[in-house]
Parts: sequence; C-alpha cells; structure tokens
Amino acid sequence: MSLKSLLNNGSKVINIGMERFYSDLREQEVETVMVDWKPPLGGKELLGKLRKIRGDSVG
Repeated sequence: MSLKSLLNNGSKVINIGMERFYSDLREQEVETVMVDWKPPLGGKELLGKLRKIRGDSVG
C-alpha cells in the first residue's frame, strides 16, 4: 500500500489482544478487527525472568 493510497483511503488495523487500543480506534472510526490473543504461558522460567525485571527477589 502506498502512502498516497493510505492517506486517501484511511488505515485498516488488525489489533491483537489490546482491548483499549481497539476501542480507541473504533471511537475514531478506524476500520479495525480485534483478535483475542494472549501469549502462551512460559512456565517457571519465564515467571522468574519477569520477577527479576520487576525487581522481586528470585528464590
């Protein structure tokens, strides 16, 4: 899609999992499709990494 086409025809959005973003776009009358998606669980290893990022003590 060219920039000229985008400016003339408007954008079309596929939103993945962020409901607030979807509703904001709809309020602005942007053509939008919502896909209800969540990332797969990563188990204890991912949880440990996320806690480390957040600053929790890992143990």
